[in-house]
Amino acid sequence: MIERFIALRYLKSGRNSGFAYVVTWFSFIGIALGVATLIIVTSVMNGFRSELLDKIVGMKGHIVVSDVEHKGISDYDNVSKQIEQVDKRIQKVIPQIEQQGIVVANGQTRGVLVQALSQQALTQKKLVSEHVKVGKISDFQKQSIFVGRRMAEILGIKIGDAVELMIPDSEISTIGTTVKGETYTIAGVFEVGMNEYDKNIILMPLAEAQDFCEMPGKVSQIEIFIDNVDNSQEIARKIAQMLGSKYMVLDWKHSDSSIFHAVEVEKNVMTLILSIIILVAVFNIISGLTMLTSSKTKDIAILRTIGMTKKSILKIFFTIGSSIGLFGTATGISLGLIVALNIDRIKQFLEKFSGSELFSEEIYFLTQIPSKTDWKEVSCISIFAIILCLLATIYPAQKASKLDPVEALRA
Repeated sequence: MIERFIALRYLKSGRNSGFAYVVTWFSFIGIALGVATLIIVTSVMNGFRSELLDKIVGMKGHIVVSDVEHKGISDYDNVSKQIEQVDKRIQKVIPQIEQQGIVVANGQTRGVLVQALSQQALTQKKLVSEHVKVGKISDFQKQSIFVGRRMAEILGIKIGDAVELMIPDSEISTIGTTVKGETYTIAGVFEVGMNEYDKNIILMPLAEAQDFCEMPGKVSQIEIFIDNVDNSQEIARKIAQMLGSKYMVLDWKHSDSSIFHAVEVEKNVMTLILSIIILVAVFNIISGLTMLTSSKTKDIAILRTIGMTKKSILKIFFTIGSSIGLFGTATGISLGLIVALNIDRIKQFLEKFSGSELFSEEIYFLTQIPSKTDWKEVSCISIFAIILCLLATIYPAQKASKLDPVEALRA
């Protein structure tokens, strides 16, 4: 108890400690900021990965089946039933047509990706059906299309407006590839929260697209949704074995692996770089305790003279260092979690305060800053910081305990 009392007095009293007291506080602030920054960065990077995965896979499917010759899948109903029976973990199988096109509206022209599926399939595609901002799923029928919110804003179109949609003609004339066009009415506007999809995708009824794209009774691909994204490769192999060489089966890890790999690499690099903040704070603990030991030489000598053991002196300075580490880490965890859980609100406040855009949808794909706190990572960061702080106290504490009281009092 006496060791803890003396350590607390040394921490509170900076009058006789000089610059060592200032360094000690810098150490505390450094650890708190280092831990908080690491928690914020890892949470945001986890959020990015999770949101990108939800949005990309939600629009494309976990697994995509297409024919090798790119002529379309004619018996898609039968193929879809066979796929559903491959594995119990398969939740949804959606046949669809995907086609590049051009949309013309209000004198503006824009390249788009047309995705055609049935009304029932659109209802099953939760990422879209649950984010229809204007219109109803029941309006998704002949001569109607759904567009993303960003596309509607860019082209200046709304519900009930007519737009012209053009795609490459399947027949090649003497002058090369021509285009064919058709007029469609806007029946719905969706917003999935990913900028690239909200401004580039048009949804069309499947039967309508089969006529427009000259694919009667065919689809270009079949999307498959499963219960867990991590099982995609295993299930994709089973589907490929069942369908044979006529079909090409790709899971999301093949088609979009570069995006998620880049996010993972960036997260690891940022974590490594920001860990330096904690290391700097740890060195400040060593410096601060060493300076504190020098400034308290006579105090240590008096304590030793009145009967305090080396072990007790060691405990005093070890308590000081460990207290800085523990309280600094606890403060960092609290600050980091508060910011990580309210990152988008803080972003909105800073944008209003500064009058500038801090998180561009065009650059970062998403409409808001995502954050997903991994409690295992928070625990690892906390343990890492505490262990480093405890190791940093060993040398100064040993130095203080080995101080010769006679020599100290003579000085």
